[in-house]
Amino acid sequence: MPINLPNALTIMRIALIPVLVVVFYLPFRNHLTVAAAVFAVAAITDWFDGYLARRLGQMTAFGAFLDPVADKLMVAIALVLLVERHDTLLFTLAACVIIGREIVVSALREWMAELGQRTSVAVSYIGKVKTGFQMVAITALLAIDPAADENWLLALCYLVLYAAAILTLWSMVIYLRAARSIILNEDGGR
Repeated sequence: MPINLPNALTIMRIALIPVLVVVFYLPFRNHLTVAAAVFAVAAITDWFDGYLARRLGQMTAFGAFLDPVADKLMVAIALVLLVERHDTLLFTLAACVIIGREIVVSALREWMAELGQRTSVAVSYIGKVKTGFQMVAITALLAIDPAADENWLLALCYLVLYAAAILTLWSMVIYLRAARSIILNEDGGR
């Protein structure tokens, strides 16, 4: 397993996940702000590890495998934490859509890779926008205590998360459409 700077950033992102969980629950002053900062650092490393891997020519199979795993773990765990705190039907549905899409698209990419068609379901522009919305919404929502902060900022964060959920569905449809002809051909046109 080659450890270079991009891979080290990915490993650091995974290591920050238990830190996020512990800080989120520890009852010290400003713990939610610290939890949001931990998530923000992890989110920033998500962008930097890919950029540095391409820029420095340090792309590895290990990094290609671990980077999306780290992203999905980070987002899913943060959403699970937030569902407890923001316990409404609409919020829970948005979290379920986001987490469910990640599972579907990961399975689709794995299956397409087995068929030698991995590039048919490459990351789309909508997927990148969706990720940006998710990271901004989750970071802000981690910092806000809904019991204490019923205000316009909380409502705005909800709107950004709901927009991320809509973009999540849209990007999943794009991936499924891209794979549709291959899926139909593998099933003999059924």
